[in-house]
Amino acid sequence: MAGLRRTRERVPGVQCFLEHHNGFFYILTNAPTNTSSEWSGEGYYLTRCLVDNTEASDWQTVFFPDDDIVIQDMDMFNDYLVLFLNKKGSPMLCSIDMPIKANTKHMEDLSPWYFPLPADSCSVAPGSNHDFQSSIYRVVLSSPVIPDTIVDYDVSRRLFSVVQQEGGVIDHSDSSTTWYSADRFTENSSSLTERTSEGVDGQLELSDAYICERREVSSHDGVEVPLTILYSREAWKKSESPGILIGYGAYGEALDKSWCTNRLSMLDRGWVIAFADVRGGDGGDFSWHKSGTRSLKQNSIQDFVYSANYLIEKGYVHRHHLAAIGYSAGAILPAAAMNIHPSLFRAAILKVPFVDVLNTLSDSNLPLTLLDHEEFGNPDIETDFRSILSYSPYDNIRRDVCYPSMLVETSFHDSRVGVWEGAKWVAKIRENTCHDCSRAVILRTNMSGGHFGEGGRYAQCEETAFDYAFLIKVMGHHNNI
Repeated sequence: MAGLRRTRERVPGVQCFLEHHNGFFYILTNAPTNTSSEWSGEGYYLTRCLVDNTEASDWQTVFFPDDDIVIQDMDMFNDYLVLFLNKKGSPMLCSIDMPIKANTKHMEDLSPWYFPLPADSCSVAPGSNHDFQSSIYRVVLSSPVIPDTIVDYDVSRRLFSVVQQEGGVIDHSDSSTTWYSADRFTENSSSLTERTSEGVDGQLELSDAYICERREVSSHDGVEVPLTILYSREAWKKSESPGILIGYGAYGEALDKSWCTNRLSMLDRGWVIAFADVRGGDGGDFSWHKSGTRSLKQNSIQDFVYSANYLIEKGYVHRHHLAAIGYSAGAILPAAAMNIHPSLFRAAILKVPFVDVLNTLSDSNLPLTLLDHEEFGNPDIETDFRSILSYSPYDNIRRDVCYPSMLVETSFHDSRVGVWEGAKWVAKIRENTCHDCSRAVILRTNMSGGHFGEGGRYAQCEETAFDYAFLIKVMGHHNNI
């Protein structure tokens, strides 16, 4: 440990990410500061200090983000800095020329170049960028309608080039790399989407076959909840198609809305697949997570319910043909929603479900209990106990009420969510509901897998096929296969 220096004394909740550049450490941090009256006090801002003087009192603020912008990460190079941003739930990237001066009031004063992105992009990840001197920054883009696409951005010339797309390679063999001017595109342009399949042998322009829409759903308290809706342009029928609503809403985690070939099977049959970014998950703004935790967990559940009603009321799905899927802590959403509105969903799939919330959080011997007290609350505290009891799915199952058909999947070697949680849920549902409902609840236990199931592509495909077969049969659409 010789030679290591402490940059800042540890403070609970405070994070610092350092990048070195020309004698300075540039620091992305959420440390409290009184240097700006315009900053909301939440999220990250950029500061810097000399390499030889890292005392926190000598840090110089570079800039604070605007109120509607969240800085999520940064990547430093010799001539520029790349910032990963989020604006109202939508990803953005920009580059800023280096070096930069301290005490810049607004980021816009540094003339950032915003990388052109497809309008429906839901996932932006850095590629392999190991050359500190390079002016080319590589990014991997993906969305429900765009397969993983590798794009190079020339920061010095402000141009971009599509390098590769899943399923094929862009053919530049007959000439030099083709670069496109970013100035030709606007924020809402789909031109980059059109470019991603240009020159790919046999590549289908998927944005012509499938539609991805982003809507804002007004929840119970007026808060706008992002809802991403995916469907086939040709197979979808308004107010007639079946649909699936997916949610998570915990730990500040984002829903995975990247390209997935497994979904095409359902989309081509006319199904709608929707993703509800409810509170408690990742909404870009750091307060989005907190507003769905502990005593505010009901916000997550109501966001999910209102998203389901939106799909029905706007005619995206048939009123009686909507299913819900929840994974792990995300299974709280459909399970609690069914307790509140048993007729809202026709079917539900609960995968390794965290549904016995109150009992689990009361057992400190379980591996995640103490950590989950921060997310859901501590039952030893009376206010937390009452809050958890109000929504805990297992404790709120209604008697003599018909519930939707259910597929409950558990794993025997699950170290995160006990296999008994799903089993207890199924037993209580069968005991309390009518005979027909009892027959429509299936418990499927993986005797060899863990929390994430079995490894390997084939095992995942088999599980997905089983899930889809269950939904198709319940909805009565198996004759259309």
